[in-house]
Amino acid sequence: MTRKLIFTVTAVFFALGTVAASFAAEMGNERKGKYTYKKVYKACHERGGVESPRPALNPSDKTQAQWDRMFEKKDFEDFGCQEEWSNLSEGDINDIYAYLHAHAADSPSPAKCQ
Repeated sequence: MTRKLIFTVTAVFFALGTVAASFAAEMGNERKGKYTYKKVYKACHERGGVESPRPALNPSDKTQAQWDRMFEKKDFEDFGCQEEWSNLSEGDINDIYAYLHAHAADSPSPAKCQ
């Protein structure tokens, strides 16, 4: 009886851990997103596409719902640098979304500066 209980509890924790990991993978990596977001603008600046290597939009410029809508529609015109954005992989876009969403104006930890 005890073995069955231990096995069942272990299986449940394993299943929950697997589900949690898959959700985390879908959301993206905030740290990598911040790096990639800045790298896009640096490359765009070097190409002459923008005047400043700093990103045009700060994460706190929009609310979480506004970031959600922008990334659901895949409407990246507000960012500028269309050439660089079109070359990003889906994983890079998810990472940037995770960064922007986590530090939006209405998030628990909004970005204070660029």
